[in-house]
Amino acid sequence: MSLNLTRRSTALALGLVSTLVLAACSNPSDGGTTEVADKTGAKTKINLSPDQNRVTTGKVDSIAAEVPEKIRKRGTLELVSSSGSAAPLTFYATDNKTVIGVEPDLAYLVADVLGLKPHINTVSWENIFVGLDSAKYDAGFSNITVTEERKDKYDFAPYREDNLGFEAKKGSGLKVTGPKDVAGKTVAVGSGTNQEKLLVEWSKEDEKAGLKPVNIKYYQNDSDTYLALQSGRIDLYLGPNPTAAYHAATTGKTEVVGTYSGAGATLQGLIAATTKKDSGLVKPLADAINHIIENGTYAKVLKRWGLSAEAVKKSEINPPGLPRTNK
Repeated sequence: MSLNLTRRSTALALGLVSTLVLAACSNPSDGGTTEVADKTGAKTKINLSPDQNRVTTGKVDSIAAEVPEKIRKRGTLELVSSSGSAAPLTFYATDNKTVIGVEPDLAYLVADVLGLKPHINTVSWENIFVGLDSAKYDAGFSNITVTEERKDKYDFAPYREDNLGFEAKKGSGLKVTGPKDVAGKTVAVGSGTNQEKLLVEWSKEDEKAGLKPVNIKYYQNDSDTYLALQSGRIDLYLGPNPTAAYHAATTGKTEVVGTYSGAGATLQGLIAATTKKDSGLVKPLADAINHIIENGTYAKVLKRWGLSAEAVKKSEINPPGLPRTNK
């Protein structure tokens, strides 16, 4: 979708199609693979082994020259991503130590264009921003949504659409098409995420409408969340749609019962490479992303993870993001 970010109705925002659908199978005998289907039904075999054979591209001298001198002299691009396992975004290969997924693949491609050696640091979600603030890390590639509040402290170069998914136990009969559908429901969400912000505001809308508020729950990791979902302690889990759809496809135990733009009802959400504000790195990052979009390597990466539906046509620096108050 173009980054012109046309205004959308709530119905359209809630009508987004799950990126990954249907069942998937694992085949450890060939090194560890999972097969998923995208929204068109085309199947993609995902390599889960540490031998990733990543898509690569060449250095572009004119873009590399834009990188701040300190980083160019160092020769490495210090990247940061969440340590939580969130396939197919960022997770661990079958050796339980190699970081793989669409996020690291795109980060590696960007580093190629900039002529830098990528070094991925995995930390807890909150420490991504602590590290960016202190300049310990150069850029975050960790499913970070562009928001107006975050733009006070960070610069953004988008590289994927941001769509959220409501995941329920398979056969639950639940369907989420708006705030009223989560009124009185127990819903798990990640702390400090934009999906938490959206859920809190939906809960407030429910109360104003005379409905019950959402009972919001927080868990330390995905395994605890999914255990709670299977046991009936929570009704729904709101997270990134690619993760929800991938989990539903590979386990067969859950299903995506509603989707929503990460920027709210009126704006297409965007996931972006994130840097400390005015660090001087956002322009070369955006230029590198636009270069890989133009040379086709970007499309190859999204396709290999079954996420072609989340492609953007252009990376615009600091585009409109999730409003401070989503209405």
